[in-house]
Amino acid sequence: MLYLSLRQLEYVVAVARAGSLTVAAQQVNVSQPALSVAITHVEAHLGQKLFLRRKGVPVTLTGFGRLFLADAEALLSRAARLEDPKALGLRRLERITLGIFEDLAPAYLAPLLRRLRDEFPDVEIRSKVATFEALAEAVLAGQVDLALTYDLGLDASFQRELIVRVQPQAWLALDDPLAGHDEIRLSDLADRPLILSDQGLSIQHMLGLFRVLGATPVIAHRAASIEVLRSLAANGEGIGISYANPAGALSFDGKPVVRVQIADKHAEEPIVLVHCGDQPAPLPDIRAAILAATG
Repeated sequence: MLYLSLRQLEYVVAVARAGSLTVAAQQVNVSQPALSVAITHVEAHLGQKLFLRRKGVPVTLTGFGRLFLADAEALLSRAARLEDPKALGLRRLERITLGIFEDLAPAYLAPLLRRLRDEFPDVEIRSKVATFEALAEAVLAGQVDLALTYDLGLDASFQRELIVRVQPQAWLALDDPLAGHDEIRLSDLADRPLILSDQGLSIQHMLGLFRVLGATPVIAHRAASIEVLRSLAANGEGIGISYANPAGALSFDGKPVVRVQIADKHAEEPIVLVHCGDQPAPLPDIRAAILAATG
């Protein structure tokens, strides 16, 4: 808790500069008795005399008062900058947090961190990997400055910049009849057991894609990660569907897994860089760097 107000600090500085309670009171537009009481209150709180006040002699600072004055002037100067929109606009953030949706993090996080740290060595770049909902909440709360995610569940509070549009992938066991196709459609999967992400927004989105076709597929498994989804698919537990597209033809447990792109145009999904409101430097430049690195 702060016991001294900025106004009281202004009074101390005014008296020190004027050398007179009467003159200082006129300058800060307060009565001389009120100013005297304020100075006495500050000295009582600090347990130290700031001024030597003697009748007929200009008010002078004590040794402690000179130290206090320097700090008070610096604090008031910083407070004045906080109230000045122009001065605030010239300041730069020294630390920013980049958020990335967990399925995108393996492909994007490390390369982006390296590039941003190379281009902005004076900025501390932190990262947060999270779910759709957690990322959105963190951006709204100001805990994440920029977030790379799919455009799911985001309302008008968020400003978006397109990174890329991606098609979903179907993940199949090596012996699945569809494994030899170059591409398939959602209608080919409508009667097959599916493996989907266990995230609510992702499941709703996927089921919505099938509803456009008038289909209601069966969900065999809800996978906690893309590697769990690929492993289940490789072991014949169903057909996995994801927008994440990790490299490699083996699942985490060493089984062959085949990917086939789902070609339906309405299944295309944008990956976006999102933020809220106006942003101070260097965030506009960092956004531009991310777009250049991922475009």
